Amino acid sequence: MFFVDTIELEGLGNRSYLAGGEQTAVAVDPPRDIDRVLAAAARRGVRISHVVETHIHNDYVTGGLELARTAGAAYLVPAGARVSFPRVPVSDGDTVGVDAGLTLTAMATPGHTPHHTSYVLHDGGRPVAAFTGGSLLIGTVGRPDLVEPRLTEQLARAQHASAHRLATDLPDATAVLPTHGFGSFCSSAQSEGDASTIGKEKAGNAALTADVDTFVADLLAGLDDVPAYYAHMGPTNAAGPAPVDLTPPAPADAEEIAARLEAGEWVVDLRNRIAFAEGHVAGAFNFEADGKLATYLAWMIPWGKPVTLLAESAGQLADAQRELVRVGIDRPAAAATGGPDRWVREGEPPASFPRSTFAGLAGLGADRVAVLDVRRDAERAGGWIEGSVHIPLHELHRRLGEVPDGTVWVHCAGGMRAAIAASLLDAAGRDVVAVDDGFDSAADAGLPLISG
Repeated sequence: MFFVDTIELEGLGNRSYLAGGEQTAVAVDPPRDIDRVLAAAARRGVRISHVVETHIHNDYVTGGLELARTAGAAYLVPAGARVSFPRVPVSDGDTVGVDAGLTLTAMATPGHTPHHTSYVLHDGGRPVAAFTGGSLLIGTVGRPDLVEPRLTEQLARAQHASAHRLATDLPDATAVLPTHGFGSFCSSAQSEGDASTIGKEKAGNAALTADVDTFVADLLAGLDDVPAYYAHMGPTNAAGPAPVDLTPPAPADAEEIAARLEAGEWVVDLRNRIAFAEGHVAGAFNFEADGKLATYLAWMIPWGKPVTLLAESAGQLADAQRELVRVGIDRPAAAATGGPDRWVREGEPPASFPRSTFAGLAGLGADRVAVLDVRRDAERAGGWIEGSVHIPLHELHRRLGEVPDGTVWVHCAGGMRAAIAASLLDAAGRDVVAVDDGFDSAADAGLPLISG
């Protein structure tokens, strides 16, 4: 008998896996906070004998090197990956024993990266699962444009070939277990569904149903923006990430929070957007802990800029630290818990701004105020409010001077990104209203829309 445990990284939209038998197991594409993998192994009562990487990751910092050191495991990395640390280089067809009757075989599947490798788990010689990393995902494939622009089309064609190799070489019942595709920007499209097999992918994945030219053209046309922090992930992973430190940051009182803001540092309030709008430290930015904190904060903050975290509880702070180390924001400069009454200097009132809906905007008249759309280009292409200004959220902090004068009503697709944008505008001294509403409600409210 074998097992496969899934370790969800919901904030980043990724999955890692622990697979094995009665005594030993292999960890696939582990996260930076390796204690989660070690805990999974402890629950199973198994020793981690191997740690494997499908590729050098572009969207998160791996815990593979540290996990292998800690567990005394062999660290398997594709032979074509250029890295600066000792590892076991893996080539197509290499096989290792995992446990009695369980083996893991490397299968070269270039496309997401030139060296990308999938791993097929065999039970008694029978393929039972394929750890496909950023190759064949659920209903789609991994992006081919994260390595080098001049390689993008070549890698897109390689993705098509790799998907067909997996579909040809593996039985239909083989489970498809990708790392990306659950909200990760490493996926070329959003996956639908939570589980799949080779047979299901044959029936519905464009990489397996379309000819190569059609597939490549559609794939390249549908690629979305690339988070800026991705530029730092590959080099960090190739160099060998350092162990993480998840101990609490140095505490900050109201005076220190104010001093850090005055020094131009980032102060990030992790509370929900309703609480933030009602009262917050003037100059702080609102990145909700329950949103895609790591993705958007790492995307927008100038790399290396000190960040102070404000949380409603020690638990919220600890969870945020864990999210952030996964994208290389290792140690907050300082932190505080509680609320604005403890974070604002005595005698200074908290800042605030109003929230509304698309119906509220329609009642006021969208032509009477500045409307700012902070959705990404691909989202706006589907339609927008007539007369609205478009600045994607991840560009807003560099383009604040382009926002029209007067009160700004800012919206996204659902409310989370509008809240981040509203906090940036509020910190810049602008009068702002955060539209906390789904964009589908804009039409229902009678706002004039332009079709994409």
